[in-house]
Amino acid sequence: MTPTDQQLLEQIRSPFTKELGFRKLIETYQRRVYQVIRRMVLIHEDADDLTQNTFIKAYRYLDKFEGNAAIFTWLYRIATNEALTFLEKKKKRFSFSLEDHQEKLESFLDQPGSLNGDQIQILLQKALLKLPDKQRLVFHLKYQEELTYEQMAEITGTSVGALKASYHHAVKKIEQFVLSE
Repeated sequence: MTPTDQQLLEQIRSPFTKELGFRKLIETYQRRVYQVIRRMVLIHEDADDLTQNTFIKAYRYLDKFEGNAAIFTWLYRIATNEALTFLEKKKKRFSFSLEDHQEKLESFLDQPGSLNGDQIQILLQKALLKLPDKQRLVFHLKYQEELTYEQMAEITGTSVGALKASYHHAVKKIEQFVLSE
């Protein structure tokens, strides 16, 4: 049985059950956090490291979590920030231009066994790589995670109107890419 957010918070906030509560939090949300990050960074090892970083940050800042939002919303925000920061640092560290970085990730997609799925899934992933990181995130949150714009606004700290515009632009760019292939 999966514990509720309230049960997790009660365990985590008690000095006697804090460690157990945090382990349950990881067990409950680790797979979903990993999937969010993996869709952003594509490479398993990077996603694994960023998932671990997400939970380390969550542990550090548990006292600041007020419980106004769902725990997963809070973790999601940490995870997406970790992924976006990682992608920015990676681009700068290797002095890739945006196009070079996209080409490297596309070549990763073309390797046998790099992704499970059929050709359309690979085509979609290539199209997503053409998007700016924030548009890719918005598309992922709306299309793949099926979050509402209100949930997305809470996670990203962006207005609903801006998210709708970003999603619309992302969809148009994906359509253009798919039609040109």
